[in-house]
Amino acid sequence: MDSLGEIIAFARDHQGEEPLRLLLQQERFPAVDLRLVAQQMEGMKQASAKWPTLAHCADYFFPPRLNREQSSSEATARYKATLFEALNCHTFADLTGGMGVDTYFLSTKARQGDYFELDTELFALTQRNLQCLGVANVECHRGDCVAFLQSHDGTFDLLFIDPARRDSQGRKVAAFEDCTPNLLDNLELLRSRCRHLMVKASPMIDIHQALLQLGEVAEVHVVALHNECKEVLFVLPGDLRPSPTAPELTFHCVEIGPAAPAGFTFRPAEESDAAATFATRMGSYLYEPNAAIMKGGGFRLVSARYGLDKLARNTHLYTADRLIEDFPGRTFHVLTEVPLNAKKIAPLLPDHKAHVVTRNYPMPATELQRKLKLTEGGNRFVVAATLGSTPAGWLCEEIKTTP
Repeated sequence: MDSLGEIIAFARDHQGEEPLRLLLQQERFPAVDLRLVAQQMEGMKQASAKWPTLAHCADYFFPPRLNREQSSSEATARYKATLFEALNCHTFADLTGGMGVDTYFLSTKARQGDYFELDTELFALTQRNLQCLGVANVECHRGDCVAFLQSHDGTFDLLFIDPARRDSQGRKVAAFEDCTPNLLDNLELLRSRCRHLMVKASPMIDIHQALLQLGEVAEVHVVALHNECKEVLFVLPGDLRPSPTAPELTFHCVEIGPAAPAGFTFRPAEESDAAATFATRMGSYLYEPNAAIMKGGGFRLVSARYGLDKLARNTHLYTADRLIEDFPGRTFHVLTEVPLNAKKIAPLLPDHKAHVVTRNYPMPATELQRKLKLTEGGNRFVVAATLGSTPAGWLCEEIKTTP
């Protein structure tokens, strides 16, 4: 069995089986590359949640696991496509195309696109998959994107780059100077060929350090999915920008999970000028900003905009006696203050189940959970944090608000 189509068909016929178990049956299927079949079965299962559009493409052939893990989700790729539109762009180049998910969704908003990939096998597979998806406005290039830009005169409305975040030993890295290609070494070249440069960085990136390294940055988009920070996008003005006026840096902290609140947007000067109020007691409700805000900051503004009291300068939790329906994060109803002692908390949690959350507290959540002899589960939360200068704990229930 040589054709990719036959491998896809075989994988679909055996979707009810475990890929690892199937791999042990090579003697039963001597003409079938079961390694590739298992790769497809894993990809199909992963796609149902991560890339639903790809899951519905009957001829899509999934690349190996590492390529899938390094790829954007459909939700975050769609978000980039909305930014492409908002920037009034028509042409783009995905300089580190990989599996092509970002390329595909950018292409749905573009007049013309270009895809670059160094790896020969991944390039050929993605070129095939883009054709299966009906993409007719993207030109595919196998090779070094930097070398291409150095030897060609083309310009683009948007250049998008997601440098590989693994070193020569395969270990994960986050800093720009450790990624491939080295963004900082090629920044001048990239900016000279576009109106806008979009850089995708690790969710572990030090944003302050990155801003110092990149220089002029127009926008920072901290993107979270299901309350987990997935990526940080830096949008830089290119040399071909429509206006020579230096843009004012704006942060966009966006949670794009289901039923997500609107993004939290601010300028650094707004945060510097904001005056937070601080709590002297715990109110009836406890508020925790979503993962995007926790990464992007704006902690004084959360207090000022929503009229909330911050628990302490370094405790990014807030409280009030009123319920805020559209708060961008989790909301808890505070039932009572609790002693963080196993014997004393046991009567309040007779099933010994609770979700334990610690914020600016001298003990990680897993350790506190063991100390309190609790198991994960139930609908109660034990939140431990520093209020003012005093560590304390509260028994809470999460409130599911509708934005």
